[in-house]
Amino acid sequence: MRGRPAQGGATDGEILANIVMGQAELHQAYGGVVPEIAARAHVERLDVAMKLALEQADLTLDAVDAVAVAAGPGLIGGVSAGLVFAKAVAAARGAPFFAINHLEAHALSPRLAAEPDGPAAFPFLLLLASGGHCQLIAVLGHGRYKRLGGTIDDSPGEAFDKIGQHLGLPFPGGPHVERAAAAGDPNRFALPRPLSDRPGCDMSFSGLKTALRLEADKLIAAQGGLREQDVADLCASFQLAVCDSLAQKTARAATMFAELSEGRPACLAVAGGVAANQTLRTRLRNVAAEAGLTFAAPPLSICTDNGAMIAWAAMERRAAGGCPDELAAAARARWPLDPDAAPMLGSGKHGAKA
Repeated sequence: MRGRPAQGGATDGEILANIVMGQAELHQAYGGVVPEIAARAHVERLDVAMKLALEQADLTLDAVDAVAVAAGPGLIGGVSAGLVFAKAVAAARGAPFFAINHLEAHALSPRLAAEPDGPAAFPFLLLLASGGHCQLIAVLGHGRYKRLGGTIDDSPGEAFDKIGQHLGLPFPGGPHVERAAAAGDPNRFALPRPLSDRPGCDMSFSGLKTALRLEADKLIAAQGGLREQDVADLCASFQLAVCDSLAQKTARAATMFAELSEGRPACLAVAGGVAANQTLRTRLRNVAAEAGLTFAAPPLSICTDNGAMIAWAAMERRAAGGCPDELAAAARARWPLDPDAAPMLGSGKHGAKA
């Protein structure tokens, strides 16, 4: 990555290389991520990924003038492996070191590259939806985040994955559920929209996931299994329920955000792995239009976890006058974007993860 954030929300950042090495095949048999396997794979592949990135960018390590790494929140084994590797590279180069909150990197990714209305300018309303997180955030400026709502239990990405597993689809489930839903009837199964009757912008997906499983299990008991059309209809019904919930809560957040943005031209952005879902993008684009907001969504290559967004977050910090981190920076399993927000109901005794 080279360049820097420019004025007015535009950007002259250029992605020279963005190597992503997925681990889906390593976890396929388990139906979810196994922390020990994930950490080991990080150790085995980090040097290879860096070598490939330098080759793709046609650079040598001598050209690297700063090192950025995701330091959390997330599974501590994988985060620690990446952190140790990045520290070693920074120390060897004598380069500034940036320990980045990977949720902040997602939050800022619509400022790096976005469609259809171009990069998001501050302030903007963000729906961050991924495999581990779901929040509605007012992004008021670099380092200035106000959480307006979030999930009290499962994230939508986790729910997609668990539903995919229950229906016999490959891991990760999200893309496969979306693909199956394209051939399904979204109105065949009457699934709930949890918390839709309650004020505020908080969400819940655990009960929706359970309702879908019950519908699938009734079909299995009645006919001895699921037909291909059953799976398509279940996926379509589930996807519609998730999109309805996210769209409703985002519309409520847009009303709250109008006061925070003080009438300035503003944008609704979506980021995170679930932002790759095209049905969700369409629904959010409509929410933005109704609220008088522009709409920004990163390209698919920047929706899921990737190195380019981490580098961009470090560049944003530099442009805002922020300082690099000490090499003693620790890995963090929990790292709220809005530290002043009350812990979510389902966040556990250790407080909010994000």
